[in-house]
Amino acid sequence: MDITIHSSFLPHTDPDAALAFYRDALGFEVRNDVGFKGMRWITVGPPGQPSTSIVLTPPAVTPGITDDERNLIAEMMAKGTYGGINLATKDLDETFAKLQATNAEVVQEPTDQPYGVRDCAFRDPSGNMVRIQELR
Repeated sequence: MDITIHSSFLPHTDPDAALAFYRDALGFEVRNDVGFKGMRWITVGPPGQPSTSIVLTPPAVTPGITDDERNLIAEMMAKGTYGGINLATKDLDETFAKLQATNAEVVQEPTDQPYGVRDCAFRDPSGNMVRIQELR
């Protein structure tokens, strides 16, 4: 079997702020930017990896979702517990410094974890957890 990760979805509450974070702060390429009925989906991905993308999507647009579910999603996003993604870099300190200089919300400075990775964490403008670990 030959299966790869093609795309992952993260919600956004402000498409322009999400675009500034993923494109400008993280350096991702914009692969698609689609508007529909006042909503906006933005597909981004790392340069040199055209088959791997993140789709930044309006929250709670799934058909059939209830108002209670929409409210719960909004509450979880506000607390930063709804969405997240793990990324990797060759130079964690350099990546951390560049992101910190953009005034991204720091959750954790570079740390050696007891489970064997060295990582840091930020929140994107919508509250999603973005963890970045160092490639070894």
